[in-house]
Amino acid sequence: MITDPLTERRRVTPDRTALVDDETGTAWTYNKLSRSVAAVSTTLPDIATGDRVALLLETSRPAVLAIHACLGVGATVIPLNPTLGSDTIIEQLAIANPQLVITASESDGLPTDRVETRILQIDDPETQTTSEPTSPVAWGMSDPMVQLFTSGTTGEPKLVRLTTENLLASAIGSAFRLGVTPADDWLVCLPIYHMGGLAPIIRSTLYGTSVTIHEGFDPDAIGESVANRSITGISVVPTQLHRLIEAEVALDSLRFVLLGGAPASPALIARCEDRGISVYPTYGLTETASQVTTATPEEATRFPGTVGRPLLGTTVTIVDGDGQPRPDGDEGEIVVSGPTVTPGYVNDPDTDVFGEQGLHTGDIGYLEDGRLWITGRASDVILTGGEQVFPREVGDAIRDHPAVDAVAVVGLDDPDWGERVAALVVAGGVSEASLESFVRDRLAGFKIPKTWAFTDRLPRTVSGTVDRAAVRDLLRGVNNPDDVA
Repeated sequence: MITDPLTERRRVTPDRTALVDDETGTAWTYNKLSRSVAAVSTTLPDIATGDRVALLLETSRPAVLAIHACLGVGATVIPLNPTLGSDTIIEQLAIANPQLVITASESDGLPTDRVETRILQIDDPETQTTSEPTSPVAWGMSDPMVQLFTSGTTGEPKLVRLTTENLLASAIGSAFRLGVTPADDWLVCLPIYHMGGLAPIIRSTLYGTSVTIHEGFDPDAIGESVANRSITGISVVPTQLHRLIEAEVALDSLRFVLLGGAPASPALIARCEDRGISVYPTYGLTETASQVTTATPEEATRFPGTVGRPLLGTTVTIVDGDGQPRPDGDEGEIVVSGPTVTPGYVNDPDTDVFGEQGLHTGDIGYLEDGRLWITGRASDVILTGGEQVFPREVGDAIRDHPAVDAVAVVGLDDPDWGERVAALVVAGGVSEASLESFVRDRLAGFKIPKTWAFTDRLPRTVSGTVDRAAVRDLLRGVNNPDDVA
């Protein structure tokens, strides 16, 4: 049993900085944050140990207060994406079945006439009164601290249970790989309804370090913060890192840039090396409370494409179709075991993704000398003319083009080839012909997309990953890049 992280941290280092608002520069010590959180806790109507609270909040100061207030009274935190359509939010609330929904405004786009659950609007912490912290609540190792929606290993949104043990083990494993210093300040710009945004808030409280909350993603503002504040680390996805580099943001002062959420091309890693950016490519899942493996900057440069070795306490096994381990260098499904792995899904308790070796991720990859490479998803492999094509390899080649911001590669039914390779690209000032010419020296002929289209943004699932079914729908019947807006 442990007390909630904020209560314990206030006892140990009350005067250390806990939270910084990147917009105003306002800072809260752990003592001040605890008092603000205690005031929020008094507004939680009849919420007690074991209850569930859904948060319809963007990454913000109120979100941090709400997270700690829930944990402080023993309630499970369930962050939801407030930008989803009302029908999807209603469906997720039906699955999560919370006793309370916390929003940033009175309705926040939520159809209140369709919600039976109580709704609470949280005040901004700058105007929030403070209270004395209440008696601490004890958390058992198997208690569900957090529940998060993910696309899951079958592609359908599932609600993942993450226990106290899962979150503690993840924080410890990350600390062993990234290191921790008392002066660390982790800038959080990812959504709290993804582990990439939620994990630093919880971890920093466990470490006794601070987080800087940056609402939204503004490369210039982030660059100013890195230059003028004490920021030492940041979590971003490859597209965001690309935008930071293009904006000529100086990131060489950061102790780490944790890069996950999508494949990072060798070209992007090379640009980081040239710029002196300490980039740590990582592979993780909601089901593992974030990181599974993480490469050091030296590994990322020396072994292009690797996402590094498993974190402390985590085991990665590559298995064949029968679930039997494969030798080094052989591709197969990635299976993960260890204390960070979820005990299961709320809305799929009888799932068969857990086997003898651990959690079957549905991702394909291989190990060499303990380091992991990701080559795709088992369900995404394209079989064209009898040849296997891994979408990630094709996507990496296209993504190397300097005009390309993002790309999704899928297989489409084809009467002659069985499947044909198709690419949906987010780019400006580039044509299908120039992209095809660009990748011709990088890919075998059968791997070059036969169908191309351009779009302003890739469709995504509720958990933020590329919605491959929607990509296929957009690409079906496309004959030229102007057919998709």
